[in-house]
Amino acid sequence: MKAATDKLSLALRAIADPTRRKILRQLQKTQTRNGNPPGLCASDIEQRIKLAQPTISHHMKILKKAGLIDTAKNGTWVWYRRNEVALRGLRKNLQSEL
Repeated sequence: MKAATDKLSLALRAIADPTRRKILRQLQKTQTRNGNPPGLCASDIEQRIKLAQPTISHHMKILKKAGLIDTAKNGTWVWYRRNEVALRGLRKNLQSEL
């Protein structure tokens, strides 16, 4: 299997879960007008998704491994935001595979 197909499979497994798609939608809502998302911290996501922190961490780990989100550490806080380049690449790869 070529690397692009492996990457596509990893991303598809990540977005197969409805909770992870909901997280991606919540992160998209933080998008500012100039296109730079400020992101959300884990506690923000926890409040919006209504799941326990360990469950949120599990989902974020899967999304990060798939390359669909970026993280930035600020002190003790980890901020998450969508990786728009990767999401556009996912759409493109999916179209070419089908």
